[in-house]
Amino acid sequence: MTRSRNLTLALIVIAFAQLMVVLDTTIVNVALPSVQRALHFSATDLEWVVNGYALAFGGLLLLGGRAGDLYGRRRMFVIGVLLFAAGSFAGGLATTSTWLIAARVIQGAGGAIVAPTALSLIADTFQEGAARNRALGVYAGAAGSGGAIGLILGGIIVNYLSWRWVLFVNVPIALVLAAVAPRVLPAPEARTGRLDLPGAISVTSAMTLLVYGLSRAATHTWTDNLTVATLGLGAALLVLFLLIELRSRQPLMPLSIFANRNRSGAFALRMVAGSTTLAVLFFLSQIVQNVLGYSALQAGFAFLPLGVGVVITAQITSRLVGRIGPRLPIAVGALVVAGGLFWLSRIGGQVSYVPDILGPLAVLSVGLGLIFFPTTVVAISGAARHESGLASAVLNVSQQLGGSIGLAVLGTVAANVTSDHLAGARPTHTLINSALTAGFTTAFELGVPIALAGFLLALLVIRVQRPAQKPVALPEAA
Repeated sequence: MTRSRNLTLALIVIAFAQLMVVLDTTIVNVALPSVQRALHFSATDLEWVVNGYALAFGGLLLLGGRAGDLYGRRRMFVIGVLLFAAGSFAGGLATTSTWLIAARVIQGAGGAIVAPTALSLIADTFQEGAARNRALGVYAGAAGSGGAIGLILGGIIVNYLSWRWVLFVNVPIALVLAAVAPRVLPAPEARTGRLDLPGAISVTSAMTLLVYGLSRAATHTWTDNLTVATLGLGAALLVLFLLIELRSRQPLMPLSIFANRNRSGAFALRMVAGSTTLAVLFFLSQIVQNVLGYSALQAGFAFLPLGVGVVITAQITSRLVGRIGPRLPIAVGALVVAGGLFWLSRIGGQVSYVPDILGPLAVLSVGLGLIFFPTTVVAISGAARHESGLASAVLNVSQQLGGSIGLAVLGTVAANVTSDHLAGARPTHTLINSALTAGFTTAFELGVPIALAGFLLALLVIRVQRPAQKPVALPEAA
């Protein structure tokens, strides 16, 4: 009974930590207008409230995952949670724009430690098979629904409290997680090795520049000098990182992790899923607020079906995968996502919530729930224990990069179509809404073949039919 209770508490700790990290990518978005007024942000600097978190999170993920492998996942998990709490508390107290951006960077660094260690702790804590599948179903539900839940929670907090509580709300949650984690998570194993500093510096710089360049491309042109320079330098540093890893005796990211075709396929599929998820959340939040005229609170609840649907579907999928394997759910999920995006692309001039948004969101929630859980299983299945943190980090990096690339590409398409519709015309409120909708629906159309590419990828690359049922010795929870 005690063992079962500890496993339940361990899963609650891991799931809440993952949810906290993921929802923070969107919870602040709802509060941006209030933040701008309170701290006198310029329009160009305001994006750094979001970018500061995204850059630190994306840039440090590999380092965070590897640190967990080398120095103990439970220890690094607690450090990451406390760092996240410190950034949240500092951000809530911010009185200047620079202060808030710095706090968001600290939050992102904490999240980059928590996210990969949380997933690898599931592999450490739960035996491979039905128990781990159930745990991964909860984790995948938290990861897949976090963005939508962030919009809902942000709307409630901004409407009834203050933008500062969008950050303060993390502090008590993080402190409870840090206090409970040493009692219910597996004790760290003694490990030998050293951190590959040249690799860590090069990949952190490369990821930071790539994420920034892609986020800039979403708001500027792809030919913008700074965008081109940032992406070019990021790509060059990524090549340098790969060369360092090939020569290093103790690489930060052993390239052998990509030798397993199923795992590499899972990374690629998570990138595809991320590329459409972030763009859908961004575009639909614009439609419900700017076109339908919803308040921040109403806009948040408009996304409730997405969050609920992902959680429910992930739980159902966690039971299916043990019987039929991950390949079929992933393939079907990609087809369902393509169907949801196609439905969104049919939005016309007169937008209504139920037929135009609620229906597609419900479809997308099923598709994403079918994808998130099986790709998580495939990514960590069979990974050596000393590399599960790295596999978890690469999975998170794939989703992060996919989201940045998708938003940059689809956002550029949407912006160009909107500009074309407004060219030479008198910009009335009705015309602007029509132009915005046309841009977003065109982007949704482009998302359909991206999702279909995920379907083909699942069929051609994923070969494992059922997850391994090999028994694994369980570490004792401290």
